[in-house]
Parts: sequence; structure tokens; C-alpha cells
Amino acid sequence: MALVPISIRDLEEKTDDVFEAVVVMTRRSKQIIHQRLVEKMLNDEGMEELSVLDPIPEEKDIEDYIEMEKPTTIAINDFLSGQVKWHYINKLDQ
Repeated sequence: MALVPISIRDLEEKTDDVFEAVVVMTRRSKQIIHQRLVEKMLNDEGMEELSVLDPIPEEKDIEDYIEMEKPTTIAINDFLSGQVKWHYINKLDQ
């Protein structure tokens, strides 16, 4: 599904600050990218020894390419549909 233009008013319904909305959607997009990368590594390598320092494997077969919805599109749709929840952490409380 392609991304359609978004009204600023739609963003203002979810939060008073448009920049806050952009930060929340960006962080959600990064979560989706990270989740996809972990799933790919687990599928490619199985449950063998995975380390933080393991290199990310290069794509070898273009024939095996599966087109997926872009993480930014998913993040924006999640935000606008109310599926994304966020809260502030007060650093003084920690």
C-alpha cells in the first residue's frame, strides 16, 4: 500500500505537537526495521550462535526478493490508527 498525503489536522488529533508525532513515527519505523533484521538473521542463520558483532549477510539471490511494505508507511499508518502508544520518561525519577 502506498503512502497517501497526510493532513496536519490528522496529526494534531493524536498529539498537540507535530514534531512529537514525527519523532514517535520515526522511532516506530526504526523498531520495524530492527524487527525485520532480527527475523531475517534468525531465518538465515537458524538458532546458531548469533553475536552482536556478526556481520549482516549480503543479499545473494535477487530471485528470492519479497517486496514488503515500507517501514515508514507502516509506522505512519500505525500512528494514525492509534496503535502506537508512547509516554515520557522523567530522567529525574530514575
